[in-house]
Amino acid sequence: MAMAIAAISVVWTARGGAMAMTTTPGSAPIIVQLPQPRLDSGTSVEKALHGRRSIRDYRDEPLTLAEIGQLLWAAQGVTAPGGFRTAPSAGALYPLELYLAAGNVRDLAPGIYRYRPHSHTLIQLLPGDRRGELCSAALHQEAIRKAPAALVFSAVFARTTGKYGKRGVRYVHMDHGHAAENVYLQAVSLHLGTVVIGAFNDAAIKRVMSMHLEEEPLSILPVGRLRGTASKD
Repeated sequence: MAMAIAAISVVWTARGGAMAMTTTPGSAPIIVQLPQPRLDSGTSVEKALHGRRSIRDYRDEPLTLAEIGQLLWAAQGVTAPGGFRTAPSAGALYPLELYLAAGNVRDLAPGIYRYRPHSHTLIQLLPGDRRGELCSAALHQEAIRKAPAALVFSAVFARTTGKYGKRGVRYVHMDHGHAAENVYLQAVSLHLGTVVIGAFNDAAIKRVMSMHLEEEPLSILPVGRLRGTASKD
């Protein structure tokens, strides 16, 4: 999936956010600069841990670009000049890739995006609302279709197994667990709900999310405003 990134297409809104517009064939890819993440809130770590639950039912309301940016940063954001991130990674090799399926996010055109941690930006891979396709690829789990957006984790296992051999596979899954829990805790702080979904058709997910061949999908985390009750997990 080759994409030229010499040019940047960003539309700034009156609220100071970036709104991605639909690209045309042959045009430069759309890059969306996300709002800077907050580094404090009224929710303590202990309160977030106590309130963490898996939520599959969401209100029919949009998320904001700031909320999306905060969730992505919590998952894989860069927190030091050396490139260290919010979630630990074996050997600091960072095998995870993070995508966004946006359907109902203020100031963000519906589409499939890849998160770029070092610049805290999104690059649009595909235009249009793909939540229905993503839901179908995930065995028709309706939480994905109904959520305003979904985060999708994948991994390039070779980044880690190249150093650690077969044991690196275990380390990649550890990395994923750290990052997914960060999303859960950040969601609590933002008064949002999410759930980790692992049942899906791998090939279909890769196609819907426009993943590279060497990537393997790991999970889908739909995110939305709280409604209804939590799961038992």
